[in-house]
Amino acid sequence: MTQPRMRRVAIVGAGPSGLYAAGQLLSQHDIEVAVDIYDRLPTPFGLLRYGVAPDHESVKSVAKTLAAAFDSANVRFFGLVEIGTQLRPAQLMECYDAVIYAYGSENDRKLGIPGETELDGSRSAREFVSWYSGHPDAHGQDLAGVRNAVVVGVGNVAVDVTRILLKDPEELSVTDMPESVLAELRGTHVENVWLVGRRGPENASFTTNELRELLGLEGVDTELIGADLDARDLESLERKPRANVETIAKAIAQPKQGKRHLHLVFNHRPVAIKGVAEVTAVELESNLDGSRFEVPADLVLRSIGYFGNPLPGVPFADGRIPNLEGRVTEEDGSSRPGEYVTGWIKRGPSGLIGANRKDSAETVANLLADLAVAPLRELADPDALIAQRGITASTLADWRRIDEAEIARGDLRGRERTKIEAWHDLLDLVFAEQRASIG
Repeated sequence: MTQPRMRRVAIVGAGPSGLYAAGQLLSQHDIEVAVDIYDRLPTPFGLLRYGVAPDHESVKSVAKTLAAAFDSANVRFFGLVEIGTQLRPAQLMECYDAVIYAYGSENDRKLGIPGETELDGSRSAREFVSWYSGHPDAHGQDLAGVRNAVVVGVGNVAVDVTRILLKDPEELSVTDMPESVLAELRGTHVENVWLVGRRGPENASFTTNELRELLGLEGVDTELIGADLDARDLESLERKPRANVETIAKAIAQPKQGKRHLHLVFNHRPVAIKGVAEVTAVELESNLDGSRFEVPADLVLRSIGYFGNPLPGVPFADGRIPNLEGRVTEEDGSSRPGEYVTGWIKRGPSGLIGANRKDSAETVANLLADLAVAPLRELADPDALIAQRGITASTLADWRRIDEAEIARGDLRGRERTKIEAWHDLLDLVFAEQRASIG
């Protein structure tokens, strides 16, 4: 008697949410599942690799947990495959019993103020993070002449970019930061950073650990603008906001002796970025009394949130894929059998990396419940589809070759790894084995 085939699941996106989902599918024993993971990059880990600050080694160590999914004989990695352009979601659905969309939110929100898009030096924090994280799509960040910077937003990303601007580059030289980025940072002379939030410090979304890291930088003085900490009843605040307020109070009480300055500006919003061709100043307006003042600026980085991209043929609304507990739905709430979603593209761009574990568990549980009662149907061959479309996908073996090369680069510099950021270098490693076999 012929044994029924394994169920096949495709995951679109090899970031934390996608890899958590893969691990959960592969570690359960109720339904035998084969998992194919697709990503447009030849490297997995997504935001963990290209969004977490290089000096946050404890967070980046989560990669070891996520990588365990690749140890299964039932998992494959298809890098350099972009779903939506090279392959349509409908084509994936012909090849798999279920598809999980886990590709995150890559677009940054804009302020919508004069000077934001037309002046050189006005950029998104996402762009800046991609650069210092060694993303192959990132553009170089010329920081020559930048002495004054304004960072708009008070989330963890805003705190990260502020810390990178103010931190001694030599302290970053032990991380996996690309050498080209370190060279640029070593040539900077940032003296002032204004970190601007539209609400009070008790409403900021940064975590206390991130805040302490920033406020504990050597040689950096901290100034508070727009908020009276003494007027706050700390006992009435919840634990996290109270810890944040107490941390700020302690920092601003320290003697001022640093050469660099952090200005924490609360209850203000930017109303204009000023300059001729290049940024020279930012005008801020108080949300309390409407008063305005300007701060000098050579660089403006906005960090006010993200939203996702739609995929052709997949429902999309308000920057995410509509769903019910991970099951994709039409905008009217009707079901889309076989399609699932997890991560930021499921719930919106909020929550730390660890939040994706619980999020993916919900999605996977519902997927497995559906598979348990769904009849087996005849599926197309994904390998044949990829070949038919003329796509040359990278594999887990290719990723491991990149991984080994980064570790070798790091070893030469006394680091754990040095990230490879250029597309041509990544592709040289991906196709090295094929070229060798041809030769």
